[in-house]
Amino acid sequence: MFLRQLTYLIALDRFHHFSRAAESCGVSQPALSAGIRQLETELGITIIQRNRRFYGLTAEGERVLAWARQTVAALDGLRQEAAFAQDIAGGSLAIGVMPPAIQVVPLLLESLRAAVPALHVEVKVHSSNEIVHLLREHTLQLGLMYLDQVPPDGPFETHTLYAEEHVLAAAKSMALPAGKTMQWSDIETIPLCLLSRNMRSRQLVDAGFQKAGVTPTIMLETDALELLHAELLAGRLASILPVAALPDRIGAVGLHTRRVVPCASPDVGVVRLNQPNNTALLGRVWEIANTLKLDDVYTS
Repeated sequence: MFLRQLTYLIALDRFHHFSRAAESCGVSQPALSAGIRQLETELGITIIQRNRRFYGLTAEGERVLAWARQTVAALDGLRQEAAFAQDIAGGSLAIGVMPPAIQVVPLLLESLRAAVPALHVEVKVHSSNEIVHLLREHTLQLGLMYLDQVPPDGPFETHTLYAEEHVLAAAKSMALPAGKTMQWSDIETIPLCLLSRNMRSRQLVDAGFQKAGVTPTIMLETDALELLHAELLAGRLASILPVAALPDRIGAVGLHTRRVVPCASPDVGVVRLNQPNNTALLGRVWEIANTLKLDDVYTS
């Protein structure tokens, strides 16, 4: 059994198309198909459902795929371990971050690069549930997400960075009640732009309105923070967002905010797989992440 056969299988599951999988592996389609058939012959099972097209994996193929991902991830870790032993200044890291915490990433990267100057980082935006799934598949090495979404019986380690706090944010041109806090009933008639309903941050906002018996005036819903920020800064709409998801322009020439009470304050933090063969690089990254505490930064 060759490692490249396992790589072919992972690519085929990713693209669900022989040609695109072959292209991603840098081989011809016949070479990829032959490699998969050879793997099936060596194992004595049928791995993929096929005619002239890829129709998915068999039940046996799904189990082989899980082993393939673990094997390839372990080999990548071994390569990084060897490179890290030679040069502590480099390495690669894949991080998944939920949208409301995207602005936390530069602070995290600043700390990581101070210790590992040539660190190469790939950051992708996912929901908390997707981050858990991708950590299990070894596609990500680190997640930044709601910690109460981490399965308590799963193979994960966590570190809390801050407790999320929601605020109403609006341009200075939009009048808000005096004081540092607002009740949900105070927001009922304010035109709002909010994150999409499938995002947990939004679900916490909806729960606040529902518990208070308030029907909000929602004019825009989106999963794009940039669009919410544009509406806020233009003074067209207000929004209810976690402090960590606010744009930078808060203060005299930007936005004013009011803390919304009562509102749930789930912990946000970093997550990794708890496994005995973590690389030296990931061990160092985790050590650095565990020194961070951002409550003073992301509370109003």
